[in-house]
Amino acid sequence: MQQGKLLTYTKSERNVYLVSMAGQNIIYNIIGAALAYYFQFVILIPALIVGVIMSVARVWDAINDFMMGTIVDKTRSKWGKCRPFLIYVPIPIMIITILAFTSFGFYGGSIGMNILIVAWASIMYILWGMIYTIGDIPLWGVTALMTENSHDRNKLLSFARIAGGVGGGVTMLAIVPLSLAFGEKLTASLGISAANGERWGFFLGALLFAIIGTAMFQLCGFKIKERVVSSEKKPSLKENFITMKNNKPFMQIMLSGILGSPKMLIALAAMPLINYYFATKDPIMSFVYMVVLGGGMFLGNFTGMGIAPAMMKKFKKKDIYNISNLASALPFAAIFIIYLLTPRGLLATSIPLIVLFSILFMINGFFSGLVTVLQSSMIADCIDYEEHKTGNRPDGIFFAGQTFLAKLTTGIATILAAIAYAAVGFSDAAVEDLNAYIANLGPNDLLPRDMPIYDNFMMILFLIVSLPPAIGCLLSVIPTWKYALDDDLHKRIVSELNERRHKADDIKIEAETNDLLVTSESSKEENAEKE
Repeated sequence: MQQGKLLTYTKSERNVYLVSMAGQNIIYNIIGAALAYYFQFVILIPALIVGVIMSVARVWDAINDFMMGTIVDKTRSKWGKCRPFLIYVPIPIMIITILAFTSFGFYGGSIGMNILIVAWASIMYILWGMIYTIGDIPLWGVTALMTENSHDRNKLLSFARIAGGVGGGVTMLAIVPLSLAFGEKLTASLGISAANGERWGFFLGALLFAIIGTAMFQLCGFKIKERVVSSEKKPSLKENFITMKNNKPFMQIMLSGILGSPKMLIALAAMPLINYYFATKDPIMSFVYMVVLGGGMFLGNFTGMGIAPAMMKKFKKKDIYNISNLASALPFAAIFIIYLLTPRGLLATSIPLIVLFSILFMINGFFSGLVTVLQSSMIADCIDYEEHKTGNRPDGIFFAGQTFLAKLTTGIATILAAIAYAAVGFSDAAVEDLNAYIANLGPNDLLPRDMPIYDNFMMILFLIVSLPPAIGCLLSVIPTWKYALDDDLHKRIVSELNERRHKADDIKIEAETNDLLVTSESSKEENAEKE
């Protein structure tokens, strides 16, 4: 092998990987964007119970993610470390995703029915998290195995975040409005209640998006190739925990992500905010507001993710990460201040204010996009750092840390949202009454956002998407302010690692060549003796 020539992925592999990443994020956002809404606002499970279900699931995922990361790091097959999981897991994820939106009725009837609904919701959500992890960790971990070139890896991670953002963004924008539209059609055509129509509408919405997402996700396992060969050492779960604990930059990233958990509230509360304040559960208006407000955030997000590789060439990763987090706090805080200063209900009808909100969300999205790519890139750097230090390459367990962060931060944000909703009484019976009022709105009736009786509900929705995320942005820079892995040090590490790998390959090739020569000489001698 020629010294200095780095193995990397083809354009075809890159494109297939990005399609699969988009598909996987479609599936993730069926759950991330719609399931909590479905539990609390459709089948009316109380907010605190929803929070407990999701928080307990995240505690289990904390264990499950790292167990799965260890399994990936132990895996050696003809397909590699990650591909076997990417081949076999998408279909089971699709099935569990659909089952999560299968309910037996509405919470609030008999005690037995309530127990059944909560038990089913809990089992499906926990099971979904377990199965999803089996596909998620290998999908991210394989990026470190597809190329030896750190710049190509950073580009792939950036494109992956964009592809995931597109898949997830389309799902976030469309799944709730589309499910509401399905519900209205079913209510009108079958003569069922609006509540039952909405429940079945969400089932159909989940079914449609799950099939599309799975078809895309499935491609990756069959079409990509792993090029970076891992060491033969197969670490135990205990050894992996010790590895993570002793890798200072990795622990700094993990702690930063955990402290930034309140930032996830923007994703959790966006649907209720748009549907109850802006759109009053009208499917068309819900989609319009999602495009205007959510579209601003996604546009900023994609822009940030798209320019992240170029920025990483010019500036230190640590500086981009920290400054982006700090800068995000200002527009988050501005959202709540504007709400407090604006007369009741005006934010939904004032075009200048809606445009201003879209711009604020766009700014947040831009910095969030940078942080998202930087987090993945810095975790990949930590893998190189660990391989250089110990000879062990912990792709699975370190990218398990990334999936762990995504789930844990969502769990923490969910319980925070549940506490906030419960504090103002925006839960179960109150939601049922509000839904019934909206379903029976006449042309001359006041909208909920214009009624003083619902002021606390509307206030809490705006508060959740603004002040806690702003605080999370500030907290997240504390661990990484003095980040332990400098960019210059990482460049030296990558250079030395590639030299080691290529020397090892050259030695292996030389040994194989010598064996062939010895075998050839032996054959010649045997033939000579026979003659």
